Order: sequence, then structure tokens, then C-alpha cells
Amino acid sequence: MGRRTTWLLPALLLLFHPGSAAITGPKAVRGLEQGSLTVQCRYGPGWETDVKWWCRGADWDRCKFVVKTTGSEKEVKKDRVSIKDNQKNRSFTVTMEKLRLNDADTYWCGIERAGPDLGIQVEVTVDPGKSICRCGCVSSGPALSWSLGSILGDLTVMQRELSQVVGES
Repeated sequence: MGRRTTWLLPALLLLFHPGSAAITGPKAVRGLEQGSLTVQCRYGPGWETDVKWWCRGADWDRCKFVVKTTGSEKEVKKDRVSIKDNQKNRSFTVTMEKLRLNDADTYWCGIERAGPDLGIQVEVTVDPGKSICRCGCVSSGPALSWSLGSILGDLTVMQRELSQVVGES
């Protein structure tokens, strides 16, 4: 091979490699159990109206699609996961809500195209979280009104006490 063609093989490998530089994003993200996390993936010019996707599984060839865009900027939601494309900024955002410990896995941000799709791997970690309200919660009714009233009353008392302390100094 001459000097002029030595660049051809690396260029072809980059072109057909699933993790090609046409799409970028974080290598890893973390979230708390019962919380949410957001992943923003960016892409180069020319991919604005292509379908973007989020799939799960360490093996690129067998990952399972979680959610896909329609090729527009309209948000698509499936269960606890949504995806929204911002074509002007050439980025799409995936949001995972109400995280569970078993949501932790290898995922992929990708772009559908003729030939092999483009994609990058993202490791999702879910840390055990603490819920503010695990037992004895009341979602409505007199008990909730009493609880909120009690909290607001306590805040009012604390505010008065703080005002007195500040006024005395």
C-alpha cells in the first residue's frame, strides 16, 4: 500500500464500528433507587431526522430496545423511560424514572440508519436510596391535612423563634 491509501483501512474501520464518533455521550451515569436519571447523547450533522433509540444489554447485537423516537422532536414515553430529540442542538435525552436496583445494566444510545446503527455504550448504576415516606403515609384526607397543617404550624413557630433570637442580638 502506498502513502495515499494507508489512511483507508482505519477510516473504513471507524465508519463501520458501532461506536463511531458520530454519536457521543457519557460512559456511565448513576441514580438513586426510586429517583430518576438523565442521559444526554449528542450526534453530528446529518442525523437530525433519524430515529434515535435507547437499548439495554451488554451485547450490542442483542440489546433490547427500551424506547425509540419517531424521527421527530416529539417525546416518546414507554413505561418509566422517555426519550426526546432536540434536533436544533443535535442531542437526545433519555430519562429513566422510579429507578429500581435491577435497572442497573449496560445500555446503548443509538441512531438508526441504513446499514449498521451508530451507538455508544452507557453503564447505568442504581444505588440504594432512602424514601422519605416508607410507612404510615397518608395520600389524602383529614390526616394529610392535619400533617401538612402541623408541619406548617411548626415552621411558623420556628420562624417566630428565629425572629425573636435575631431581634435580641
